[in-house]
Amino acid sequence: MTFSLRLRQHAHTQPDQPAIVEPGRRINFRQLDRLVDHSCYALRNKGIEFGQLIGLSLQDRAEYLIVLLAIARIGAVALPLDPRWRQNETQRVGASFGATQILCDGAQLPNERGACRLTLLAEDDFGESDAQYSDARVDLDTPLLVSLSSGTTGIPKGPRVTQRQFIHRFTVFWTDLGLSARDRFLTATPLYFGGGRAFALAMIHAGGTSLLLCPPHQPEALIKFVNAQQATATFLVPTQIRRLLGIAKNDGVLLPTMRALISSGAELFATEQREVRRKLTPNLFQYYSSTEGGGCTVLPPQDFDAHPDSVGRPCQGVEVEVVDADHRPLPPTHIGRVRYRSAASADHYYRGDGSEAFRDGFFYPGDLGEFDAEGYLYLRGRCKDVINRGGVNVYPSDIESVVLQFPGVSDAAVVGVPSQEFGEDIVVAVVAQDVLDVEALRSHCKTQLAPYKQPSFVLQFDELPKAGIGKISKPALKAMVATRLSAR
Repeated sequence: MTFSLRLRQHAHTQPDQPAIVEPGRRINFRQLDRLVDHSCYALRNKGIEFGQLIGLSLQDRAEYLIVLLAIARIGAVALPLDPRWRQNETQRVGASFGATQILCDGAQLPNERGACRLTLLAEDDFGESDAQYSDARVDLDTPLLVSLSSGTTGIPKGPRVTQRQFIHRFTVFWTDLGLSARDRFLTATPLYFGGGRAFALAMIHAGGTSLLLCPPHQPEALIKFVNAQQATATFLVPTQIRRLLGIAKNDGVLLPTMRALISSGAELFATEQREVRRKLTPNLFQYYSSTEGGGCTVLPPQDFDAHPDSVGRPCQGVEVEVVDADHRPLPPTHIGRVRYRSAASADHYYRGDGSEAFRDGFFYPGDLGEFDAEGYLYLRGRCKDVINRGGVNVYPSDIESVVLQFPGVSDAAVVGVPSQEFGEDIVVAVVAQDVLDVEALRSHCKTQLAPYKQPSFVLQFDELPKAGIGKISKPALKAMVATRLSAR
């Protein structure tokens, strides 16, 4: 059943069920269906038709989901764009993908001549319609959106995902993460990013309730909203989780109604996982996924104690392999490139070269990993981030997990820099609450890490550069490190 038909069904069978709830506003399924119909007619009046690629540069509120569902009902294809980008970035990326126009809600205007037309959505583009909108050409194989998977350095890339592929991604949410129509799912990440958008759409498709509290917000405000709305599930990136841990006490969990706290987007280390289960909720899921391939593996709460450093086993219907340089599967305990495929996976980048990321039906997310004898996957870093120190491969995550255990360190990342003696030296970049005791941190590393993993340099920063929703941008960090080291 397509997105449009599924929403129509919910409007008929459970019209008063809350579909979207945000601070000060509640929209039930009957209202949502009528709001989407109204937006369909408004978008058609702006020249939007079946099959066109339409950019979305909208703020994080219910209207974002309404417009996205309207585009799906029309049979057009959405291109979500980050509303924080400058106008020239937005128009450049839209034009590179061949977008017919880009829908904005004011942040990108006044309009200027550029590579792609900006269209302002006004108040009268939103309302409830008595007339139903439908297009018989829309089916499960109609493309839903092009989801970007990188930032604005150069031209971003991303796959075009059909409605059928998206619904297969939802299947993982139900079978492996245990979500259902009874859940009240909190979206606390920007709707531009794949994780926040996918879970919000999944709840609407299932007939559950999508709670919206998108950034920026303080950890205290998130906790207050979660508990006031009795949220049962949410998706957070490790950066957000660490901020919640920063305000947590030792007298009970902060999220008592949370049946599933899903962590994804970056690594959450074993010591942090234990803190989450003790201070936030015991119901922590580690979810390894990608924009291109959808869900890959899940580590459920009952497996954390036995496999604390793992990202879990393959999701339902997902084939996962670790392969060597010749793309041959490796046996357990051997490190190689991770690749996976399923009915939810894209097989190429839209209007882009996917020769390195796609091969033989598999998507290569760019991670190194290894399986253990029980079939649990362990990530060993990004292929391009591995540090070769004196001929030995050093995986940054091994060092980062140790540094994050040091008192006062709130964020950390490890990169390599050129070295005449060793080929590459190891640099630890940290964010700390106070002035860092570098020698004490070095002593801590010596007790926890092999000699060849010891940092050559320890640098303290006010913050580390982030790409996406919490992932540290290693290229940007390397540039910052180079600047700092050249000034020494």
